[in-house]
Amino acid sequence: MKRLFCLALITGVCMSLMAQYEHYYENLPVALEQVKPVIFPDHKVNLAKYAAQLNVHPNSGELCTEAFQMAIDELVELGGGHLIVPRGEWTTGPIVLKSNIDLHLNKGAIINFSTNKELYVQKNDPRDGSKKCNALIRASKCENVGITGQGVIDGQGFYWRPIKEKKVVRDGNLPEVWNKALEMGGTLVQDDKTYRLWYPFNLNPELGIPNIANDPIIQEKMRPHLVNITDCRNVIVQGVTLRNSPKFHLVPTRIQNLIIEDVTIDCPWWAQNGDAMDPGNVQVALIARCRVSAGDDGICMKGGVGEKGVQAGPQRDFLIIQDTVYRAHGGFVIGSEFSGGMQRLVVKDCVFDGTDIGCRFKSAPGRGGWCQDIWCVNIIMKSIREHAILFESGYADRGAGVSATDKDKKDQFFPDWCNVVFKDIICVQPRQALFMHGLKGMPIHDIRFEGVQFIGVGAGFEIEQADNIIFKNCSLSPAKEHSIKKSSRIIWNGKSLNE
Repeated sequence: MKRLFCLALITGVCMSLMAQYEHYYENLPVALEQVKPVIFPDHKVNLAKYAAQLNVHPNSGELCTEAFQMAIDELVELGGGHLIVPRGEWTTGPIVLKSNIDLHLNKGAIINFSTNKELYVQKNDPRDGSKKCNALIRASKCENVGITGQGVIDGQGFYWRPIKEKKVVRDGNLPEVWNKALEMGGTLVQDDKTYRLWYPFNLNPELGIPNIANDPIIQEKMRPHLVNITDCRNVIVQGVTLRNSPKFHLVPTRIQNLIIEDVTIDCPWWAQNGDAMDPGNVQVALIARCRVSAGDDGICMKGGVGEKGVQAGPQRDFLIIQDTVYRAHGGFVIGSEFSGGMQRLVVKDCVFDGTDIGCRFKSAPGRGGWCQDIWCVNIIMKSIREHAILFESGYADRGAGVSATDKDKKDQFFPDWCNVVFKDIICVQPRQALFMHGLKGMPIHDIRFEGVQFIGVGAGFEIEQADNIIFKNCSLSPAKEHSIKKSSRIIWNGKSLNE
């Protein structure tokens, strides 16, 4: 009887855990495989225990990297559990998470990563001799990995990122940002005829931040991500605030079963390459109730470049729901690399407020892929600075201060933008309603718009190399002329728009 009771209790607990995500999957336009809860052992180890042993104090700026490692080691011995980070500011070097470990930040806890860049440098890459930097928090080839709680994780990105003078002074009217950078020393190069580009290279010696490369361009390419989790199963990031990454904030790659819930990502809009979330080749995922401000793309789907992307498999069964993206280059984004493909992605009940582009689909030959069952439903876009919706098949990726370079093989892996549905969307005050540029011989095709309202637009549609683009029960106000070239079968509420 006792055994049956325990079995029933365990079954009930498991069913209760499963139910906590079921409500997100109600009334979806396509059936998705649902995420499963990530469960950790009940053991708890407090960071303060080992910090005290090492005589390291919170709020002092002293490195507690060793304390983090000792706490993780104890949890590994126990079979896993929760590493509790108590209230206070804790300065550390890189953190490496292991299987069955949840990094849990209590309310009021702040993890500040050290500005000493040497702490993050890997050994030389045997392939080309270059150096690379580890992510500030990383895990690889693990199961059951968590970053949870109500605390803050700060990557101190100001000491890593280049800054464009024209972006913060001319476009942003933030001279204080530029002046702060100049006060730190650094290196200036000419960005164009009028404006300059500042690199955190050769900083003032009193800052104690050494260079980790021989020139600013190479050092810029070494910037690490804040959180990078690769080749893992069952990953949850919940409740925490991620801010000021040296590069991208949250990069889960080749993950099976990913949950990102109630997360805040706070990055200055002018931060170079400051992407918020960049999941890549992830199978079965949920991003729910998150708040994002980013220096680049907001919620961006990746799928690998070329054959490696194909081998990693498609990004599939992905639900993005009840999220808000503020300043960012794009609210919901696919690309630029997605050679593994995109299958069954649903973006629902989201708000994009002040993004440059609402929905942004970007790629190029050599890094493109395929799409199947992509749905953007019940989305509000307002104060969009550029295009409400954009498809670009000739996107060129550029680093700060360098010309566009593309070593991808351009005779294969073309972006095949198709099977995308936009439904029940309100777009308020975009500069342009729709920009759609396909490739000759590989047009953008079979895209459907239903009940989409473009309100207060500055310009209408610019469409080239596109086929079978259908608008049903849509509106555009005020009415604008369209530029439609080298295209066929553009149907607006039952009427052809073709030239």
